[in-house]
Amino acid sequence: MPPSALFRLLEKLKTGSLDGFLVSKEENVSYLSNYHICDSYLLVSPKKVYFITDFRYVEEARKNIRGVEIFKYSNLFKDIGRLAGRLKIRRLGFEARDLNVASYGKIKEYSGLKIKLIDTFNLVEALRQIKEAQEVKYIKEAIGITGRAFEFLKGYLKAGLSELEIAGELERFIRFQGAAKSAFNIIVASGPNSSFPHAQVSKRRLKPDDALIIDLGVEVKGYKSDLTRVFFLDKIQPAKRKLYQIVIGAQEKAIEAVKPGSEICKIDQAGREFIRSFGYGKYFGHSLGHGVGLEIHEEPAICAKNKSPVQAGMVFTIEPGIYLPGRFGIRVEDMVLVTEKGVEVLSGAINKSI
Repeated sequence: MPPSALFRLLEKLKTGSLDGFLVSKEENVSYLSNYHICDSYLLVSPKKVYFITDFRYVEEARKNIRGVEIFKYSNLFKDIGRLAGRLKIRRLGFEARDLNVASYGKIKEYSGLKIKLIDTFNLVEALRQIKEAQEVKYIKEAIGITGRAFEFLKGYLKAGLSELEIAGELERFIRFQGAAKSAFNIIVASGPNSSFPHAQVSKRRLKPDDALIIDLGVEVKGYKSDLTRVFFLDKIQPAKRKLYQIVIGAQEKAIEAVKPGSEICKIDQAGREFIRSFGYGKYFGHSLGHGVGLEIHEEPAICAKNKSPVQAGMVFTIEPGIYLPGRFGIRVEDMVLVTEKGVEVLSGAINKSI
């Protein structure tokens, strides 16, 4: 786990008047245990931390996870209740956004009247907003593979290829470059399909005058990348060039607004106002960006409603776009790291020129 993660979580439990916390969300279990095993839980208390898993994963957990006790369950929810009783937990926090009603009911049934279940929201996710050095290292590795994939495309793309063929070739390429997998379903959107911000890959074949949006991310050690580039196969039409330059300008304005201590909403505002000043405000309908780490979309949300402060250690995307229905769309997405002095564009070395 990041060295201070568990300590910071235990401090949060004190301020939340909790003497125990059940971690059920897969990414949060991975974050706190520093190893990814699915279908597992963490029971955290000041006295002891249990990593709770079943026969399929117990040997792997014992080999790879340190600093916690590995517990093999036979009856999951009954055993969780029993362990909570053993630790004398009276107020047990749980992840309200992740634990389903049926699981909650079972835990409540087996915990008995002495243990009160307390719903919590974003307790671990808030910790994950601030990336530590090792986390940033994995993210940079993922970005590096993504960048090499974009460079590969420059010599691969040609008219007649289908979106499906391009997506398939990218899947092959990133695996050979060392990625565990793609971070999400790769977006390959050509021609009028590029006006859909999250277009599904289709059998449509590229035409010479298409704008082609590629939104690609990969996973390295559980950590994700998320970058978008626009490709043009032939001479760029003036209308497409104009919108591309506006989007790049909006991204630059947004990056300039990334300042520790400033409100996050000001980043969104900077990029959005630039696009609006050219008359395309209604064609940019999504938020300016999102945090990236163990999840492809995590805190912080880079949007108009988020008045939280920008903090050193945050990693998020900046992805302005303009989408003209039925015609084409333009989006450029990069990832930045907030530093004590300002901002580092993690994907800055990847060529965006047209």
